[in-house]
Amino acid sequence: MTVLTWSDDRVEQLKKLWEAGLSASQIAAELGNVTRNAVIGKVHRLGLSGRAKSPSSAAPRPRKARPAQHMMRVTRPVARGNTALAQAFEVEVEAEPVTYDNVVPMSQRLSLLELNEATCHWPVGDPSSPDFFFCGGKALSGLPYCAQHSRVAYQPAADRRRAAPKPGPR
Repeated sequence: MTVLTWSDDRVEQLKKLWEAGLSASQIAAELGNVTRNAVIGKVHRLGLSGRAKSPSSAAPRPRKARPAQHMMRVTRPVARGNTALAQAFEVEVEAEPVTYDNVVPMSQRLSLLELNEATCHWPVGDPSSPDFFFCGGKALSGLPYCAQHSRVAYQPAADRRRAAPKPGPR
């Protein structure tokens, strides 16, 4: 490794070239046997001020006048990833959910102790209230619920996915 000593005449030449506006790379090439970083370090140690800027770069550039924005911004759906092969899905309008009458005749209502395999086990009301009861209707074979409550309890997977709650705004 060669140790470079900055002689007085090399320092003077550095100062003149720096004031002339040459870049550190150009000064290094002019001086020879010195790197750009060595020039930058010497300039810093000498405390040389920043070079005078040319009149064209000293004045700030005028900005283009922008017209007043009276447009309303519309948010667009975000597409993530490669959309070239993305499938276009048609949106189905969901039908109104079927409402079932939840009125169970008094003679059909059962308590927990009265339930058996032939009766509907559908709970109605709050279990901690004294008015709580089970449907007690005729259960479908192999199922714990009557026909009406089976339609509510057992929905096809496609219907469950379609009716999944949508996440709220963040």
